[in-house]
Amino acid sequence: MASVDDMTTFRAVLSPCIGICQLGDDGLCEGCLRTTAEIARWSQMNDDERLRLMEDVLPLRESRVR
Repeated sequence: MASVDDMTTFRAVLSPCIGICQLGDDGLCEGCLRTTAEIARWSQMNDDERLRLMEDVLPLRESRVR
């Protein structure tokens, strides 16, 4: 059985996709605000890259767009 420390080192980062998959004139998905490159690369990103996108990049974009 894994210890608590082992379980806290793994953190799955789920996709920000909300099923509104349409690119706006600005090149961003209207649902999740990712670029096509970010969407295409999501499955190859490690958790650190995904977390940076989710916690830093997307909130900044949302504050500028909406």
